[in-house]
Amino acid sequence: MGDQRPHITIVDTVPIVDIPDHHDHDKPRFKRNPAADAIIDFVAGCNGGIANVVVGQSLDTVKVKMQTFPTLYKNAFDCFFQTFRKDGIRGLYAGTVPALTANIAENSVLFCFYGVCQKLVMLSVGKHEIKHLNPLENALAGSGAAFFCSFTLCPTELIKCRLQAMREMATQGKLEGGLERLKIGPVGLTREILHAEGIRGMFKGLTSTMAREIPGYFFFFGGYEASRRYLTPKGKTKDDIGTLRTMLAGGIGGIALWTSIFPTDVVKSRIQVNSTVGNAAPSFFKTLLQIHREEGIRALYKGLGPCLLRTFPSSGALFLAVEVTKDVMYNVYDNVG
Repeated sequence: MGDQRPHITIVDTVPIVDIPDHHDHDKPRFKRNPAADAIIDFVAGCNGGIANVVVGQSLDTVKVKMQTFPTLYKNAFDCFFQTFRKDGIRGLYAGTVPALTANIAENSVLFCFYGVCQKLVMLSVGKHEIKHLNPLENALAGSGAAFFCSFTLCPTELIKCRLQAMREMATQGKLEGGLERLKIGPVGLTREILHAEGIRGMFKGLTSTMAREIPGYFFFFGGYEASRRYLTPKGKTKDDIGTLRTMLAGGIGGIALWTSIFPTDVVKSRIQVNSTVGNAAPSFFKTLLQIHREEGIRALYKGLGPCLLRTFPSSGALFLAVEVTKDVMYNVYDNVG
């Protein structure tokens, strides 16, 4: 007798559904509503800005103090511990509110316009998808986006830098009201500037801000995208490199930014801190030449150590927050749509 066991044939009747890849948020983006792209990039930039400040604010305070008062501290550690001893945690995190405002404003506008500029570059070079842009093309898109974010960044950077350097200005007799001025907060300082100088007073240092942002973000996005490409394993896309590689690429982008434009940032900080309320801001080139003539080339790199120490983890956190936010929001958008 043969095998009498019944044979059961299973027929797959489950319909085939095209499920979008969780990470491949660049693939269909240009086919989506451009407004949705802009909103998602905007929100991702907001979250990236928050992550950037949370990770690196205390070392940013050290950087600004060393840039504006290079002879007052022996080194970054001396600056850090003197600030902590005199003003505590509050001193190290002076300017956190305007820093959060600055980073949220800057990065939301930056990443929103970065997406727009990527599309413009994509069309101009004859490519069909953003993910096919090479690092140089992404770097050019970053420079374009930086022009627009300079207008949102300059006023908040002005408030942040003045609050961070207020104790040093007061002790050197450069600040009317002396140490009593340390009680003023970001809202009070903003109100004071607007009352004395109007809206123009909030844009002191705009030229130096643009001189920093436009070339800086060329290297920032170029370094990030080049690193992502290099760190992508064979058979995968750059969106599948994982958390650690994303943070590493972001850190490299941050290092590329600051090493390329740090002297410009020193000049910007000097202009914004020293152009006190009611006084005209010195020009960019006049300030640059004055620093070089009176203090030497080394003064243009004061604070670079704490800046790079801050930049690597904070830029890594920024890009990780941006990429995770975009992944989540694009998946929600696709599922709802």
